[in-house]
Amino acid sequence: MPRYEYRCRTCGDTFEMNRPMAQSAAPASCPAGHDDTVKLLSTVSVGGISHTSAPAPAPRAGGGGGCCGGGCCG
Repeated sequence: MPRYEYRCRTCGDTFEMNRPMAQSAAPASCPAGHDDTVKLLSTVSVGGISHTSAPAPAPRAGGGGGCCGGGCCG
């Protein structure tokens, strides 16, 4: 479920809420109970672990495909 960030215009507090995308524009009350809030534009965060421990291999020279790699150039 997406997480949205809001800011309360009354107390200035920022808070997050998990809610369905269909409810992203619905009003949200801040934890202090104020109703004058605005949804903030958030950056996308993708969690995960990189499993690459070695650098990517260098491209191989020659070998088919394309004009200069397939033997059609003189």
